[in-house]
Amino acid sequence: MPITVLLVDDEPLVRAGLRAVLEAQPDITVVGEAADGAAVVPLVRQLRPDVVAMDVRMPLLDGIEATRAVLRTVQDPPKILVVTTFEQDEYVYEALRAGADGFLLKRARPAEIVHAVRLIAEGDSLLFPASVRALAAEYGTAAARGGLERARLTDREAEVLRQMARGLTNAEIAAGLVVGTETVKSHVSAVLAKLGARDRTQAVIAAYESGFVAPG
Repeated sequence: MPITVLLVDDEPLVRAGLRAVLEAQPDITVVGEAADGAAVVPLVRQLRPDVVAMDVRMPLLDGIEATRAVLRTVQDPPKILVVTTFEQDEYVYEALRAGADGFLLKRARPAEIVHAVRLIAEGDSLLFPASVRALAAEYGTAAARGGLERARLTDREAEVLRQMARGLTNAEIAAGLVVGTETVKSHVSAVLAKLGARDRTQAVIAAYESGFVAPG
């Protein structure tokens, strides 16, 4: 089954470039485009894309509010990949905190764009963990460490969360811990449930903001 993508950006050239890169892949299909976040919810409901590649800064409704609207109103929402010019941008961090699954720089090479869409579609890995760490340090809300302590993660779950924060995939975590991939998936699911996190990105943000994961 191909990965279906909805492109949302107020710049037609950006949309055209992303479409050309993605549709050159046999397993990716662009099913629609929008020029503003205000059009996202109706299009998501109509087209049911697997991934929304969404500009973070748009004139009517920005990517942060569009992300919130999708997650609040759409049943079984798609993965949301924020597309941005500047990685050290408070808008990017707020979009991630609102529920976006990762972000992509507009200057990324074609292979990086394709890789990002595939990763997001699989729900397997956080993009640019170092950048998210820096964003959390600059824009984070300094959430209390007690939040993670109250989650009562087991030692193995805590280790899996640390590896998630490094941006490792399930397969990479499994290899490092010398366990099966399905075992890692079970640990990841347990971590998300205990933290009340929608996905890996939300769990990693919580880990950084709380100080559970050290900047190094």
